[in-house]
Amino acid sequence: MHNFHSPGDSQRWAELVELLHGRLDTLAETFKARVRDIPEYAEKQVGSGDLEVTARETFRRLVDGLRGQELRQQSTLGPAMESLLEFAADLGAKRARAGIPPEALISAVRLDFSIIWEGLLQIADTEDAGLLASRVDRVWRVVDQFATRTHTSYLTERARMAQEESSIRLEFIARLFNQASPTAETVSQVAAALGVDSTARFGLVAASGDAAVSLRTAATSLGSGLQTRSRFFVHEFGGNTYAFWPLPPHRDGARHFVPAALTDIPCGYVPGVAGLRALPAAARTAGSLASLLRPSDSGPLSAEAAWARLAKQQMLDVGLDLLADLEAGLSGCRGGERERLEETVRHFLATGSVTATAQQLFCHRNTILNRISRFQELTGVDLAVPAQTARLVVAWA
Repeated sequence: MHNFHSPGDSQRWAELVELLHGRLDTLAETFKARVRDIPEYAEKQVGSGDLEVTARETFRRLVDGLRGQELRQQSTLGPAMESLLEFAADLGAKRARAGIPPEALISAVRLDFSIIWEGLLQIADTEDAGLLASRVDRVWRVVDQFATRTHTSYLTERARMAQEESSIRLEFIARLFNQASPTAETVSQVAAALGVDSTARFGLVAASGDAAVSLRTAATSLGSGLQTRSRFFVHEFGGNTYAFWPLPPHRDGARHFVPAALTDIPCGYVPGVAGLRALPAAARTAGSLASLLRPSDSGPLSAEAAWARLAKQQMLDVGLDLLADLEAGLSGCRGGERERLEETVRHFLATGSVTATAQQLFCHRNTILNRISRFQELTGVDLAVPAQTARLVVAWA
């Protein structure tokens, strides 16, 4: 059996590698032609001049690596491989900064092996077939180490870029929310930093405690990755976690669009915020709604659903307790009268119909009218007067 690791074969391999070294321009041109089949490269995210210089340098170092592999069989890297891997690290980071998607980068790097192997076949003689077969793993090992280091460096740079971009976005978001009425300049700067239309409509939520933890977890999944950077934004302030997102335009129900990941998180919710400039005020509303959440609330709570709670809290904040007056009026009830009256009035408030209330409570219509009259007698609240009814709704919120 022929030993393809004999001195003669090693010399012939060295000759083939030197011949390949003399064809670097051809290898680079072949690479340039084939890499244009990859859309991101065809769209010139990498300039033609840069691509040409990089391709030639890549093949020069790969061929030097093949030469070094023949001379070294130890596990340690020789100078040629160390140089190749340093170049690979720079290339990976450079392509990350150019915005090349990972799949496109991998496809481009995979071209190197086939082009080098085709180059060897073109310069080899028929009697070199066995020698080439014995060296295919060596060629693959060099290219694979180059590809692995390029990809690793690419991912590291992407992670660094994402962290840096996230920090910049957080800084601009904080600047926006720290102004009660943001200036036009601030709004313009924030819109540019976030990559959104400053006049777009946004959804906004606020949460605290365990709900805030859930909101942050959801934000991580919704806002991770460079491709989703304009879809979901988070701000932490005053013990609350706030999140906002641009609403899809020209779509039925778009004003109330909430990402599915948020639908089970108890939080204050403001739909359809008109532009970035309105977000700070909307955040105050969302924060107030979050403070009014009850254990029975299992999702976003809007002012539309909780306006009575908001009104009641604001009145309590200024010392007005509507419920106290109501309690005083009902204190004269005896037996189960109070429960019957409250049940009847609550059903009437929900339906606005005496007939519907009678049907729900399995009572005669006159019974409902008598209870409503008795309630008015005790409390002074006339359910036929909207202003008085509103006070009752707020008191019971």
